[in-house]
Amino acid sequence: MPQGVTMMILENKIPPPIVAVIFGILMWCVSDGLSDPREIGMVRVAAIFLAILVGALFCLSGVMAFRSAKTTVNPLKPESASSLVKSGIYRFSRNPMYVGFALFLVSWAFYLGSNLTMFGVLGFVLFITRYQILPEERAMIALFGDEFKEYSKTVRRWL
Repeated sequence: MPQGVTMMILENKIPPPIVAVIFGILMWCVSDGLSDPREIGMVRVAAIFLAILVGALFCLSGVMAFRSAKTTVNPLKPESASSLVKSGIYRFSRNPMYVGFALFLVSWAFYLGSNLTMFGVLGFVLFITRYQILPEERAMIALFGDEFKEYSKTVRRWL
């Protein structure tokens, strides 16, 4: 099977929350295991909770904006979108839910306490960009044409 065909097989196939969990498991595997909660300093605890809080705000804001626009939240079927959402959190990021998942992984990396675990966050961002976001963007261009292209010029893919 040609490499291009193999790569396309992964496009829009794995739900992004599952991708985040897989990268979270990989992060745990490269760390020294779970941190002892008694050994985590207050700054690290604050960073963990801040990343979780901001990540949850990004995810929930994205879902609420989609629900308000009455369009699909299903990332595996971007071609079924009924409207291009550009309001709310989508004024700052074209992919706030994925930003939220990345922040959850940042929080997990802080908890694990190993510098190597940040490569898991990077891996997630690269995987989601290639196998989820780029196919979604092709679908948005097919559905919304110039409107999506103009939106893409003013709002960043991640942040």
